[in-house]
Amino acid sequence: MKAIVIVLLLFSLSVGGSACSGTSEATAPSLMADRNVPSPVPPSPVSPAPVPLAPQLPVTVSDYEDNPVTVTSAERIVALNGDITEIVVALGLGANLVGVDLSATYPPELVATLPRIGYQYNLNAEGILGLNPSVVIGKEGAGPPEVISQLRAAGIPVVLVGDPQDIGAPATKIRAVADALGMGDAGEQLVATLEADLALAQAQLAKTTAPAPRVLFLYLRGTTTQAVAGSDTAADTMITAAGGINVATEQGIEGFEMLSPELVALAQPDVILLMESGLQSMGGVKGLLAIPGLADTPAGQAQRVVAMDGLYLVGLGPRTGKAILDLLPQLHPELMEPRP
Repeated sequence: MKAIVIVLLLFSLSVGGSACSGTSEATAPSLMADRNVPSPVPPSPVSPAPVPLAPQLPVTVSDYEDNPVTVTSAERIVALNGDITEIVVALGLGANLVGVDLSATYPPELVATLPRIGYQYNLNAEGILGLNPSVVIGKEGAGPPEVISQLRAAGIPVVLVGDPQDIGAPATKIRAVADALGMGDAGEQLVATLEADLALAQAQLAKTTAPAPRVLFLYLRGTTTQAVAGSDTAADTMITAAGGINVATEQGIEGFEMLSPELVALAQPDVILLMESGLQSMGGVKGLLAIPGLADTPAGQAQRVVAMDGLYLVGLGPRTGKAILDLLPQLHPELMEPRP
């Protein structure tokens, strides 16, 4: 049970797999099977709409527990989670960020220059206070709770937004963050771009009549942490949105459960999906398929292993529509166009 709790804490939707590994992963997915594959169909570009130059403040918003919080300035923002950092940047306020947590990996050229305040569930109050923030914004679960209480006691507005795990989560979080920072119009523009990407992904998926692939999502940290993601997880949402069957959900798993040979034997996935940092922690595909049972599955025999950047794949943020567009041809090779 303790191991599962650790996995849940490490793997929230702002799962920054690369944050745990200390590296910045590329945002494009890679098909790890050792064979030639055609290029995916390029999505139609959707240009982001212009955003206001300045926040419209003060505003009073409700956090995820319906507590009112008044924000008077967004000049010095501390973001407590990787996906929240990404939203702040997408709203046009990247220059206002003065601190981010270790799960913040995107955009890499910006977050590499900012002070780190600890990991999203193990934050440092003194480090945050030392940055003199005008507002602290994060998700439910950021903490520990005593750190959040200490920040509020110091008079700093702390806005914690909800953290749903469904396909509506990106828009929900974008709107909540945008409203808290006085950027409501920019938030709606960003949601419109997101929804255009999601609609394009569904249009692409509608082109195939092939059977839905059976997908097993693995959360790995070497041999010490090996878990599967079932229902009510960002991984389940992404698999479903990309037209796959989450075999862990099919087995009745809710949340996360430790990986076992028995589960693998029952699941028989066609595709193994995981974060790039997890694959790296196993030493690559060879190490991954050394996990008992995986090599004997259809996915293992065909070496159908898809690894993507953690925040991109399961962050449920502004790039979620694009991540689904990238995942689609990996799960549905029939949607790929031959290379010229």
